[in-house]
Amino acid sequence: MLSLTALAAPLAAPLYWHGPGPGGFGLFFLLIPLFWIAVIVLVITFAGRRWRRASMQRWSGSGSAERTLAERFAQGDIEEVEYRARLEVLRANHLQP
Repeated sequence: MLSLTALAAPLAAPLYWHGPGPGGFGLFFLLIPLFWIAVIVLVITFAGRRWRRASMQRWSGSGSAERTLAERFAQGDIEEVEYRARLEVLRANHLQP
């Protein structure tokens, strides 16, 4: 005849393998890695946005200067030779880091 401990052992095994408490660690086992994955994703997202915003400001900064120069040329404030010389300086300075 089987003893009571032999019958209860299979029922107690899941509690032993899953850690403390009647339900084991439960979702806490998954929450810790998910938390760190979320933190890493947020850091990468914010860093990427900041990098893109900085690069867009660099490009738009020279574009607005070229636009202003083109407007002055169109209004007749500067001549073509001066316009081309200033445009060349703007583009040369923009390519340098």
